[in-house]
Amino acid sequence: MSDIQNFLADTYRAFLGFGLAMAIVWILTPMVGEFARRMGIIDLPAARKIHAVPTPRLGGIAIFFGIIIPSLMFLSGDPVTRGILAGASLAALLGLVDDVRDVPPKVKLLGQVAIALMIVLYGVRVETLTVPFLGIVTLGWVGVVFSVIWVVAIMNIVNFIDGMDGLAAGICTIASATFAIIAISLGRYDMGILAAILAGSTIGFLWHNFHPASIFMGDSGSLLLGFLLAAISLQGFLKGVATVALLIPLAVLGLPIFDTSFAILRRVKNRRPIYVADRGHFHHRFSNLGYSQRQTVVILYSWSASLSVVALAMRFAPVWLTLLLSAAVGAYSAFLAYELEILRWSKLVRRPARTLAPSELGEEDHELIDEVTEPETR
Repeated sequence: MSDIQNFLADTYRAFLGFGLAMAIVWILTPMVGEFARRMGIIDLPAARKIHAVPTPRLGGIAIFFGIIIPSLMFLSGDPVTRGILAGASLAALLGLVDDVRDVPPKVKLLGQVAIALMIVLYGVRVETLTVPFLGIVTLGWVGVVFSVIWVVAIMNIVNFIDGMDGLAAGICTIASATFAIIAISLGRYDMGILAAILAGSTIGFLWHNFHPASIFMGDSGSLLLGFLLAAISLQGFLKGVATVALLIPLAVLGLPIFDTSFAILRRVKNRRPIYVADRGHFHHRFSNLGYSQRQTVVILYSWSASLSVVALAMRFAPVWLTLLLSAAVGAYSAFLAYELEILRWSKLVRRPARTLAPSELGEEDHELIDEVTEPETR
């Protein structure tokens, strides 16, 4: 078959996978929600959380089947692809156990590292990089370390942004659709089809998860989606030798990366463990400013989509247009960051308040401490 015929055939498979994944998740999600209710796997409202109604978790189970069934039908089945699907199954299983049993953060991190190491052994890793004036550089073990860190980081980044109805699913839809377009254009057909399947599954889930949500994806969904986005970006872009390949996933995932990085810096500044949840994520800040959940997620969708437009421009547009779009998106990002009081200098340099002794705390203070020191969950 010619290159054009391959392109058309694999694009057709991508659309079929997208549609089938969307239908499977749309049908299965209510069933999974009813099962979670009967089993008592419910996310209860709390002061740190935004939702006000007890809501079942485990939506990740429906997402998993919506991904795995089309993948087995439309992907090539080579060892790398099989390794990615095996890793996806383990990521969903790890998240499922956490949804049911509350896995300690350190144990969950070790599980994520083990999953990342497994797909690296299957060959999903960065091996070379083009450095200006030096040419192609073989990374060796540095590439292995980077790949493991990348997979673990993206798994946690998606988990961290899953704090408002439809937010994580929508951001993952935008990211995976962008990855699908670029990967297919680069001839990375399996990764493009997998990304399209991922986009279909999250759109099918959004039907039930957009505010007011009838179900949450839970860690079984967020870890699965984060793992697949990381694996697709590694195998679809970062294995390329062009320096611009590094920028595409960074742009597409720029919003959740920025949000998580800011959260980590904030917690380090306040001398708190980075895994201890707080109400400082971007969606919390919009909520504190009076925006509704729907308004907040639409704004964050637009922010994420604008960054994806820059990534698409890197692939398809001339340099001058890419630079122009980058400047416009940079200005939009700076405006939103300022509105969220992220770029205000006084907020960055303010010294943390003096730590009070236990004898100085009232009953309400102790209740608040108990609330905010829960592990990072929805």
